[in-house]
Parts: sequence; structure tokens; C-alpha cells
Amino acid sequence: MASQDWFDKDFYAVLGVSKDVSEADLKKVYRKLARQFHPDSNPGDAKAEAKFKEISEAHSVLSDPELRREYDQIRAMGSGARFSAGGRPGQPGGFEDVFGGMFGQGQPQRGGYQNSSFEDLLGGMFGGGGAGFRGGPTKGRDVSANTTLDFVTAIRGETIKLQPAGGKPITVKIPAGVNDGQKIKLAGKGEPSVDGGAPGDLVLTVAVRKHPVFERDGLNLRVEVPVSFTEAALGATIEVPTLGGDPVKLRVAPGTPSGRILRVKGRGVTTAKGTGDLLAEVTIAVPSRIPEEALAHLEAFAAAMPAENPRAEVLARARGDH
Repeated sequence: MASQDWFDKDFYAVLGVSKDVSEADLKKVYRKLARQFHPDSNPGDAKAEAKFKEISEAHSVLSDPELRREYDQIRAMGSGARFSAGGRPGQPGGFEDVFGGMFGQGQPQRGGYQNSSFEDLLGGMFGGGGAGFRGGPTKGRDVSANTTLDFVTAIRGETIKLQPAGGKPITVKIPAGVNDGQKIKLAGKGEPSVDGGAPGDLVLTVAVRKHPVFERDGLNLRVEVPVSFTEAALGATIEVPTLGGDPVKLRVAPGTPSGRILRVKGRGVTTAKGTGDLLAEVTIAVPSRIPEEALAHLEAFAAAMPAENPRAEVLARARGDH
């Protein structure tokens, strides 16, 4: 991105956050907006696609502490100053993300330039370039790009290719267990230096699509498993799905309540930091229709049970009883 854009665009306003927003709150806001305006959620909606790109651009700067600091410094100088980072004439910037089309995952997205340093920009104002500030060749500009992975690919890892505008394809190895919003830095794969210095870096931001069944929790995978009332009350052996593998059989103990977690060791996410577990959360499935004969047995069961109120403890805590 050229520095001129950093004067003209208010990234905080784009995301609807204050200038002192924390990293955690910034991430929450970005995820919410990204889900709302993602092209997959708005097929054929050009405005939503443009908004998604605007949101991604703002997040790519504000989520990087160094870039955010430089952005705040540049904006603080006021809109009266006008200068640019100074790329090569006729050389368009940015990387086109071709991975978005793999596995039928939608259209490519474009990454934008990120400034190499605040000193480079100031050096350019006075005609000296970055070399005048540091006394040596300047590093090439960093380049940012975005890609979207399906859930399974993000868990297992993948090798993809990025196509730079007018350049050779770059092979990028996505590590197993990559998180939604994680940045992957490829040293020396950005813009060449204009005066013989080291090339810039490529910073790839990964977005991960949600899975219809599994949800990630750190290195663990979570899945909700419905069981019938009789299975929960009397106990049963049930099948639980695993990510990309055969179902496993788990024992539900008699009297298992809704919300209990059944753990399958070693069937979570595997990364260099370790391997997580599969956490199966039991949910009681209540039948929507009960045959008359079964209803009579159920009423007899209710009559035979002790008169207990399962909400008594909750009500007592709400009143402040100890």
C-alpha cells in the first residue's frame, strides 16, 4: 500500500473500533465483519466483496504492531503532507492469491503492499531515500497477500503457489494446524530493493472456513454428539465422528448429563507444539413426537421418580442463597 493511502484511509473507522482498541478486541471485530461480508456468504454481491477487501486491508495493518505504529505516526502528521513510498516505474505492486480457487473455494483475492519502514518514507520526502537515513542500501518493500483455506486443509497443512503480478510463482508451505488469521512470513519474497539492498518479505494472512461439524479449541477439536434420553439414562456405546477418519466408539455412562465431555486422546490438531484431543460434548436429544404407548410409560416413569426440582440449585444461587 502506498503511504498516500495511509493518509486518506481511516482503518479504525473501517473496522468501527477506537484507536486504543486491544489486539483481542480487534480480532473479534475483524472475524465478525469478515464472516458478514465474505464473498462466500454474499455470492455475486460486488459491494460486499469490496467491503470485505477493505476490512481485510485495514486488519492487515492494525493487527501488525509495527505497521500499526507506523500507520499511527503517518496519520498523526496530518493530511497536509503528501508523499509516496516510491516503487519502480511501471511496476504494479501486490500479489494475486490463486489459492482461493483451489478445491472450488471461490475467487482469488489480492494482497496489498505494506510499507517497509517509517524511515524510508521520511527519507523519500527529502529526496534522500532510505539510504540517506541509514547510510546504506534500503530493503525492498514488504508485500501482503491473503488466502482462504478449508478447515481440513488448515488442520493438515498444504503447499500452495502464489502468483506475483508479472513475476514467477512462489511456493508457500502452509504448516499443519494453521489458525484463522495467522500470518506466514516468507523472508526475501517481497519487492526487490531499488538500490541493491535485500528484498522485502511476503506476509501471507490465512483465513480458515468453518467446518459444519468440528470446531477448533486450541489444539483440541470439539464436536457435539446427540444422544437419546434412554442412552443417557441407561448408558450406551455410541459412535463419534473424527476429522478425516473412521468414527470411534465411546461409552456413555448411565446417568450422563447433557454437556458432559467425552475425550478421545490424540485425535485433535497436530502441530510442532504437540497434538490435541477430540472433545465430544454430549447433548440430550428430546423426541419431537412420542407414541401414545411410549407416552404412557413415560408418565408412569415420571410418577415413579422422586419429586425433585432440577432447577432448585440455580434458583437458590440466583437469590444469593449459600
